[in-house]
Amino acid sequence: MRLTRHLPLTTLTAAIAVAGQAQAQTEITVGTVNNNDMVIMQSLTEAFEQAHPDITLDWVVLEENVLRQRLTTDIATQGGQFDVMTIGTYEVPIWAERGWLTPLDELPADYRVDDLLQTVRDGLSHEGTLHALPFYGESSMMYYRTDLFDEAGIEVPEQPSWEQVREWAGQLHDPDNEVAGICLRGKPGWGENMAFVSTLVNTFGGRWFDMEWNPELDSPEWQEAIGFYVDLLNDYGPPGASSNGFNENQALFSSGKCAIWVDATSAAGRIYNPSESQVADRLGFAQAPVAETPKGSHWLWSWALAIPASSEKQQAAREFITWATSREYIELVGETEGWTSVPPGTRESTYANENYQQAAPFADFALEAMQSADPTDSTLEPSPYIGVQFVGIPEFQSIGTQVGQMVAAALTGDMTVEQALQSAQRATERTMQRAGYLD
Repeated sequence: MRLTRHLPLTTLTAAIAVAGQAQAQTEITVGTVNNNDMVIMQSLTEAFEQAHPDITLDWVVLEENVLRQRLTTDIATQGGQFDVMTIGTYEVPIWAERGWLTPLDELPADYRVDDLLQTVRDGLSHEGTLHALPFYGESSMMYYRTDLFDEAGIEVPEQPSWEQVREWAGQLHDPDNEVAGICLRGKPGWGENMAFVSTLVNTFGGRWFDMEWNPELDSPEWQEAIGFYVDLLNDYGPPGASSNGFNENQALFSSGKCAIWVDATSAAGRIYNPSESQVADRLGFAQAPVAETPKGSHWLWSWALAIPASSEKQQAAREFITWATSREYIELVGETEGWTSVPPGTRESTYANENYQQAAPFADFALEAMQSADPTDSTLEPSPYIGVQFVGIPEFQSIGTQVGQMVAAALTGDMTVEQALQSAQRATERTMQRAGYLD
């Protein structure tokens, strides 16, 4: 005879409750980039899950170029692998127009949409409706080692020129002591080297396309800008510059191995943080350098969280992205990680916060850089596109990546600058013809 063991009523009730809770939990998959701000967001998973016990987070954290490739493939094929995507001001309007993103209207009142910076909000909207919520925003600026500049007797004007920067880099380049005169992005990718290179071309007076969408990559302005960039990094850059993107250069500068670095304003919090930076007490900053024109010399970007229309967990995804981009989240990071670590460039309230103002001497400067960048007027000669460091058309992702590889080849010496730009011109002409922009 088989005996049946009966659980006590209290144990049975608890088991049923646990089973019910497990059933009710929704797991959402978040695809994000391995930048420091997102790593902090991932580290606060427990805080979110405690406040939302019915939702768990599954993180996919990837290097920038890999992330973009994975997300673009997934959303274009409606693969449904992700419930939340970390994308930017380039993708949002293009993907929203195609119906790939969930509109983010009717956000809760306590989210305070009006607190979002207007330039950032506009960049993440399609037909007046947000289709992504900004996690952090940035422009670009110049960082430099004040100790090295003071020793050399160099005074930095309010608006440096690229000619001055080259001269300073030459004076301060000290490879025997592992200090490069300057660090700049060299890793190929439309959002890596070409984000910086596009602003350099802009300020040298160049543009990607004329008003009839003819590529201008072999123009004198491009030749001068890329020649300047290649010579500058080869003469005064760190070893292996063609492998360095944003994260790699940030690590070099923070460890004292660069005299000058021109890159994102969003890095300021980390390189001013003594627990993350060896040069926090020797740090100066200035506007991004200019050449022929100030137009387009500094970029405008926002990393944002969006919900693909293919996600079957829309409500849970919305709960997460409103939490991660909220004023309360910024305060949570400030209290747990320090105020220099909060995601910058998204909310007016961040810049009005006394704690942030005291911890971040660069705050107003970075905000002004973001507000003065104009994606609708970023080139000396008129251009048909919107964007400072990118061209706001679907084809640019492949064009920018291809051109970025050719610019990197010029940097490594595998091609001359002239050969690289002639190849880039031909490849871009073919792409634009296939896409119907050109006859």
